[in-house]
Amino acid sequence: MDGMGRGRRALVVALCSVLLCLSGATPALADGMPAGSDLHVAQSLGERELTVVIRRAEPVPGPLRVELVTHAGSPPGTLTLRVAPTGAGAAGGELPPTGTVVSEERVALGDRPGPYASTLRVDRPGPWELAIDDGQRVARVPFLVAARIVTPWEKATYGGFVAAGALLLVSLVVAVRAKRGWAALVPAGGMVAALAVAVTGALLSAAMPPPAEPGRLLDPTAGNITDPYPGRRLSTVDYSRPPVNVTANAGDASAGRPAELALTVTDGATGRPADDLLVHDSALVHLIVIGPSGNLWHLHPIRTAPGDYRVRLTPPEPGVYAVAAELSRRGGGVQLVRTTFRVAERHEGSPPIEKRPEGTPHDTTVETGVRAAGTASTITARFGGAADLQPWLGMLGHLIVIGPLPDGPPVGEAAAGAPIWAHVHAMAPTTPGATGGMPDETVAAYGPGVRFTYTFPLPGRYRLWLQAERGYAVTTVPLTVDVPDTEGARR
Repeated sequence: MDGMGRGRRALVVALCSVLLCLSGATPALADGMPAGSDLHVAQSLGERELTVVIRRAEPVPGPLRVELVTHAGSPPGTLTLRVAPTGAGAAGGELPPTGTVVSEERVALGDRPGPYASTLRVDRPGPWELAIDDGQRVARVPFLVAARIVTPWEKATYGGFVAAGALLLVSLVVAVRAKRGWAALVPAGGMVAALAVAVTGALLSAAMPPPAEPGRLLDPTAGNITDPYPGRRLSTVDYSRPPVNVTANAGDASAGRPAELALTVTDGATGRPADDLLVHDSALVHLIVIGPSGNLWHLHPIRTAPGDYRVRLTPPEPGVYAVAAELSRRGGGVQLVRTTFRVAERHEGSPPIEKRPEGTPHDTTVETGVRAAGTASTITARFGGAADLQPWLGMLGHLIVIGPLPDGPPVGEAAAGAPIWAHVHAMAPTTPGATGGMPDETVAAYGPGVRFTYTFPLPGRYRLWLQAERGYAVTTVPLTVDVPDTEGARR
């Protein structure tokens, strides 16, 4: 009996040691799906240039915080915000009926530029839509409400550790109460097997490929967002889609009169409206418009319906306007699609033509280090003398490059046929202690120097526009440079 008691005590001590090991073990290697992040979307809504910030929503149901950042020159007024789930109650690609709106709030915008906050509510994970109504037009911004996903590897890990803990208790009870010490070995063996399953699941979780991400590769639905694993094989699949076609229609636009530019985005293979654009560099569409005299508009059309984007501008002069739409399609990568539209002569009785500033602002200096084609060049702009620049579209600065341009034709017409269109960024520096993510537009702590690096592919004359934001106003600096084909003359 003494020998059997000593055997039981030894088994209890061993099982307690295993319990201590389990108490210190955590399923840290069992990674779950990301819970989402903030979404920044620039919108040119009528006369207002807005940055819409949709804060990540979790848990669900719960609040959804939306911030509207207005820019200098935006008129005051009241905007109505509505959120509704998509995919349920919608038919034939139409937007959900009004009855499906889950939450609605009004936001009063004042004279001062800056952020205006509002809180709405969401009640389920899945694809949603934020509607921003100014009383004349409605911008519709798609976004996702993520769900907390437990992967199969997490389930195996958690289940294995729970089973091992339960079997450990059973082993302890059997070891103390059973007359035969070997009886405790049966649940102890099960505990070891459960522990092996848990450890294996934790180790495999880091090596197993995740499923295709709804919203980035797959069209999101409530089903594949809440449970992306059932019925899906974890394999490498080509999720790419064909390029899109973009047409621009300015109607009967005439010089000096406000015009609405309608962009139709269609699938390159089927011709159907393409409604799978992703937010790329804080916008669904980055629209660059170049006028006959070299005026530049950097706009962000609002989505009004699937494949339908609208933006308002006042063309100051007649002629050909060159258009480039930079966008990213789900599974299709980033595209730069180019087209043109024509503006007629100014009609009698039209309002005074909008005067757009030309030339370098008096507080801005530009140093051009343009080198030969095929060699990296550096262009540095100094906007004022204080470190008060704000990130715009997540970047410290933007550089638009078009060329080489021939002599003679107006800039808009020449730009339409230019072989090179480029959109270059100056990244905001990482601040000490930053946890990553997009810089906040409300923080004016950068600059005044903004440096761009670009390699001109071909020699010739290029038109450049440098942009940076200060005081919620975007400064645009036009520039002309000549790129040599040797290391000879520089400008």
